[in-house]
Amino acid sequence: MDAVLTAMVEDRLGPGEHTRFLIHTAREQLGFDYCLALRSPVFALTLALRAVCAGANDRKNVVLSALSPLYYEQVIQQLGLTPLYCDTDSDQPLVSSGRLQSLLEFKPACVIVHHALGYQLDPELAGSLGIPVIEDCSPSVGGLWAETKAGCSGAFTILGLEERDLITAGGGALLFTGKREYSSQLRSLGELPPEYLLPDLNAAMAAVQFHEMGKNLEKRREIADAYIRASLQTRHKRFALREGQSYNNYAFSLVLESGVKDVKAYAKKKDIAVEEAFEGTLAGSGVIPAAQCPLATSLALRTVVFPLYPRLGASAAEKVAKLIGTLP
Repeated sequence: MDAVLTAMVEDRLGPGEHTRFLIHTAREQLGFDYCLALRSPVFALTLALRAVCAGANDRKNVVLSALSPLYYEQVIQQLGLTPLYCDTDSDQPLVSSGRLQSLLEFKPACVIVHHALGYQLDPELAGSLGIPVIEDCSPSVGGLWAETKAGCSGAFTILGLEERDLITAGGGALLFTGKREYSSQLRSLGELPPEYLLPDLNAAMAAVQFHEMGKNLEKRREIADAYIRASLQTRHKRFALREGQSYNNYAFSLVLESGVKDVKAYAKKKDIAVEEAFEGTLAGSGVIPAAQCPLATSLALRTVVFPLYPRLGASAAEKVAKLIGTLP
């Protein structure tokens, strides 16, 4: 709040010093080469797609996960591109490597990988595809795969700053690259009109969260540990972690063996909000036919998330853990 009030008192709410400080702070933590701070992840995805497709020799296909946010498809279609939907694995909400490899036969211009619920793509897989990868690490920032930080594998990376992202500014996104061969393309976009750029007010909020990210991730881990112990008493399943993959505890999710409605109704009686994890995704909203991506559709119908955020408080977290341990 102090950071936001300082930006307001300066009476300069547009892109300025706070935005530049956010970029500097994020660069120190994530190690990218160049970055744009934008008003919306929609702008970020649009610019990234234009950059990778400019040298794609008129290839118009773009691969994306069936559990991607809805706006992905809208941006892809507005640019005159064609989405190729990739199914997930049954035990993780990420693109299936086998299905991804089969879609390469259609010669896509790029792959967009959304790190759904904070689960990071294998960097070796990203590097083996032979085409540019656009990563969305909005939920996975702070996570690792071996020594690789989330969001540091692709040609371009989007770090959303929206309400439900791990780092929030109330809106906005960072578009960055850790690869020098792509930084010149981002630099060429550096003279965007101010209406595209992140205002100081939002940047001030995000910069504080970057500074406190380590402390907040530790609080998330403590809460998640209690939830995990409680979940061992149920028949519902957690997502698996691959070898070398660490999780930032963006969310605590369970893939239910019973009906979602029953679990939500049970939680409501306990005054706890349980949400469907993939309600706002392509598969979860019914945009993709179930037969086309059956595993993603199944996860969208059966996965819920429980309250998990750094300021939840010990008593509230204990209440949620008790709920998890007694789910129907």
